[in-house]
Amino acid sequence: QVQLVESGGGSVQAGGSLRLSCAASGRIFDIDTMGWYRQAPGNQRELVAGAARGGRPNYADSVKGRFTISRDNANTAVYLQMNSLKPEDTAVYYCNAFIRGRPYWGQGTQVTVSS
Repeated sequence: QVQLVESGGGSVQAGGSLRLSCAASGRIFDIDTMGWYRQAPGNQRELVAGAARGGRPNYADSVKGRFTISRDNANTAVYLQMNSLKPEDTAVYYCNAFIRGRPYWGQGTQVTVSS
């Protein structure tokens, strides 16, 4: 089992920045990929950014050049730096980790961007 706890969400005006953090505990040494997903009202949950162990990060086209994902080598945390935020970035953001293909999720943190 892996437990994931997000923090850092909030409200910001368009053009502003937020940094999300996710603390992992439990079977952290078995984690393969860590990442961030988001879900806006009425929409499906979508991948925002992912970082595989030892691999290059990947991003949704809508956030490329604005968001940066990072994770520590000990698998204890993953971060999402979000710059130049837009109203369409408004969503609940979920931290995610995969162990042998099984996903684990945090409880989510709300990000609201006003125009």
